[in-house]
Amino acid sequence: MTTDLIKPSSRLGVVDALRGLALLAIVLFHNIENFNIYFPITDMPGWLEVLDKGILVFANFALSGKAYAMFSLLFGFSFYIQLTNEQKRGGDFRLRFAWRMCLLFLFGQLHSLFYSGDILVLYSVVGLMLIAVCQLKNRTVLIIASVLLLQPYEWGRAIYAMFNPDYVIVGYSGQYYKALLPVLKNGSLWDVLRANISNGQLFSDLWQLENGRLFQTLGLFMVGMLLGRKKLFIKSDDSIKRWKTILVMCTIAFVPLYLLNTCIPGLIDNPSVVKPYKIAMNSYANNALMMVYVSAFTLVWFRGEGLKWQKGLVPFGRMSLTNYITASIIGMFIYCGFGLGLYKYAGATISLIIGIGVFTLQLMASRWWLAQHKQGPFEALWRKATWVNSSR
Repeated sequence: MTTDLIKPSSRLGVVDALRGLALLAIVLFHNIENFNIYFPITDMPGWLEVLDKGILVFANFALSGKAYAMFSLLFGFSFYIQLTNEQKRGGDFRLRFAWRMCLLFLFGQLHSLFYSGDILVLYSVVGLMLIAVCQLKNRTVLIIASVLLLQPYEWGRAIYAMFNPDYVIVGYSGQYYKALLPVLKNGSLWDVLRANISNGQLFSDLWQLENGRLFQTLGLFMVGMLLGRKKLFIKSDDSIKRWKTILVMCTIAFVPLYLLNTCIPGLIDNPSVVKPYKIAMNSYANNALMMVYVSAFTLVWFRGEGLKWQKGLVPFGRMSLTNYITASIIGMFIYCGFGLGLYKYAGATISLIIGIGVFTLQLMASRWWLAQHKQGPFEALWRKATWVNSSR
């Protein structure tokens, strides 16, 4: 029976490589943002200022929102793998998955100590909703996912604001960031840990709710689950054909979506219409470009079971939880005032170089660790705790 189980680490290396690609983009972007310590740097050479601006424009266009979306897609796929494997063993993974999300919430709390932009807490809560849809038919899941990805709440707010000029959208996350920022710049290690787990976590969670991440995350989780059901990450004539179709459709869709996202807001006077409009359209454009990345990457992988550089991302992706958390720990010591305090000096260019260095060190560490262990340390702990009171 176990020979029929799907093993992502062996049969589906493309998924681990994609996860590594998404995490690489996250690590680079978080460094470029100085891990949410925004500080205007002055007295830099003119050429470096121009280069910084170019890197920021490129990072926002190519990375911001896309890496997160890819990570979410792959999370839903992983749920499908775990659910299916347990069904083939004759078990039901749903209750165990609920416990697994409780554990992920704790990992999120750990990560929130070091970084005020955690996504694990959101994943742990939204992930529970997969239990309610995992037995629905593909068509039903696709309809639900499509509705969620359309961002109905944002369109509801925009339409309401159009007919009610006095309606003002109030954001609450900013006040917590304002309280957090001085601590990140000037506080001690203990001060930063306390501020991150309180004001930092409130800022992160509220920002995600205020910017459409709740609907987007659940929708992408479901799409990832459907990709698993359709076996699109297993090479076949059918999967290649489907990925080519997705690549063409999403490439064509991205251009008008990007233009609608960048051009139309300037024509709207009411800020309470502009904000939800931009959230929805930005989500559409990010999802489209993300699917371009995923489909192109997968098609290239299928041509020869992965190019050398793609295979090189596999160890990094297999230890995604460990690397995600440790990257933030490293970043905190690099940029916070109690550490090296590089937020004062590192613009986008220098921060990008630092991010590449952090990735390189983590990749080397991942290769070394996986040469001696089956999983990363946090991954192994998560798995062991997931199957507590079990024979596994």
